[in-house]
Amino acid sequence: MASLSLIPVLNGNPQGVFRPGEIWPDKNGVAINAHGGGILEHQGVYYWFGEHKIEGQLGNLAMVGVHVYSSPDLFNWSDQGIALPVSCDPNSEIAPGCVLERPKVIYNALTKKFVMWFHLELRSAGYTAARAGVAVADSPTGPYHYLGSFRANAGVWPANTPEGDRKALTAEETALVNARKFHGGPFPNFPHALLWRRDFEGGQMARDMTLFVDDDGTAWHVYASEENSTLHFSRLTDDYLRPAGDYVRVFPGEFREAPTIMKREGKYYLFTSGCTGWKPNPLKVAVADSIRGPWIDLGNPCEGSDDEQKTTFSSQPTFILPLKAKGADHYIFMADRWRPDNAIDGRHVWLPLQFRNTHPVIRWHESWNLNAFEN
Repeated sequence: MASLSLIPVLNGNPQGVFRPGEIWPDKNGVAINAHGGGILEHQGVYYWFGEHKIEGQLGNLAMVGVHVYSSPDLFNWSDQGIALPVSCDPNSEIAPGCVLERPKVIYNALTKKFVMWFHLELRSAGYTAARAGVAVADSPTGPYHYLGSFRANAGVWPANTPEGDRKALTAEETALVNARKFHGGPFPNFPHALLWRRDFEGGQMARDMTLFVDDDGTAWHVYASEENSTLHFSRLTDDYLRPAGDYVRVFPGEFREAPTIMKREGKYYLFTSGCTGWKPNPLKVAVADSIRGPWIDLGNPCEGSDDEQKTTFSSQPTFILPLKAKGADHYIFMADRWRPDNAIDGRHVWLPLQFRNTHPVIRWHESWNLNAFEN
């Protein structure tokens, strides 16, 4: 079977139409290969970063690196190559066969650097590492220089937990946690209240993640932690390269992953999926007046058939893109339709995100353009 990335299709998108779930060609006529990623807008150009997949189940591992594309209009994308390649050094943390997921890039106006973060699992270690990887570049397309990885906020207690809870596990609690086998999803009597204390010294687990830069330039790393049971919102240092030692736990024990965040009219909106592996599930959205919370659950923003609502249009969120040039109320919901048996055949699902008063709404469109925001 020919590799999907090499199947010639209609060059570019001269009609300016999004077709969610269909093969999306770049300007060379090759299917765009940027999964689990996000968009950086810089000086009027959009840069799309994502995982480069190969054919078959092996494509669920990082065999190539992080791909980057550029576009002036969000429809026609130029292939800018591999921004961060996997390392040819077999001893590298990012050697081929590692898991390198959900890369996001932000620009630091103070250092003039482009900073990439991603979820990293070490080769042949399953999902036990749960580390955050960081790379940096002088231009948006790279090349990005890998700085290393770490567990987040080692030796730091979460800011929104009582002083009385900030203590090491007892011998009994340690035995309880060590007796459990975790699989990334919920099960009865899951000990989520103990896991952030278990990981205090070595650092907190960091899996599915996103980055968010607030209006004042403060950057946040948002990631699934505590065996996927709880989200952490971690403020970054001014150079965006490390945690600043200031984080909060959000929705403890609720098993939310694939986080993405946006801001509208002074309110923060958090979109997440549930933890059901590759199987899609209902989207959830929450709102807060402060990024530190408290967060209020607004339910499922997807409207349509029962199946569309239950599966988020057979996709999982990766990013919310605000269209600043089009107005403050225009956003694109970006998602991936995973196909783990043939990873390269994962499809991109972009849909308009609109608001009904203060509630976000997402509906299915077989095809659409930016005029959808006028309706």
